[in-house]
Amino acid sequence: MTVTNQKVRRKKDQILMSAIKIVNERGHEGATMEEIAAELQMTKGSLYYYFKNKNDLLYQCHHLVLSRAIAEHEDHLLENLSPEQLLRKMVSTHISFAINEREIFSMMIDPKRTFDDGQLESVLLLRKKYAALFDEVIRRGIASQQFERSEVVLVRMFILGAMNWVQQWFNEEGRFNQEQLIEEYADYVLKLLKK
Repeated sequence: MTVTNQKVRRKKDQILMSAIKIVNERGHEGATMEEIAAELQMTKGSLYYYFKNKNDLLYQCHHLVLSRAIAEHEDHLLENLSPEQLLRKMVSTHISFAINEREIFSMMIDPKRTFDDGQLESVLLLRKKYAALFDEVIRRGIASQQFERSEVVLVRMFILGAMNWVQQWFNEEGRFNQEQLIEEYADYVLKLLKK
């Protein structure tokens, strides 16, 4: 990668991180290109050098967050952990992203409303890869007889569906803080799978 390409990549990443922050604060509809540009002390026109439009910027934010979550799960899978320990870590990662990257992560629930066809295809492939990591851990648990034999895909959909809705109701000042919530969720997820 040339020095120029590296500079462009760094600037683009800086823009994406600021955009993620603003979208998480103001929501998908509330975040504007003007606000993102102002946060970075850029002109709105300068953003269009890096992104075609707001949807392109949001797509790339979503892609970045989902790619980071996948990378964390892949790192967990390389650790010498039992399937139960792996699943606990993956629950922790998922809920942390769902809460801390709330607006961007919520695009996973209904990506069709946000992305165009080419982007949607890319997002759906990433989602499939993400889901397959959960399937792999569940299968490992079944193979090692730590988990009951079950419909892997159905159980995974149940697990991810339950965790995705955390962002709709979680309140840091509520009954559970984030760490307690993760612990409770992991316990319930494992009850689904344990013998």
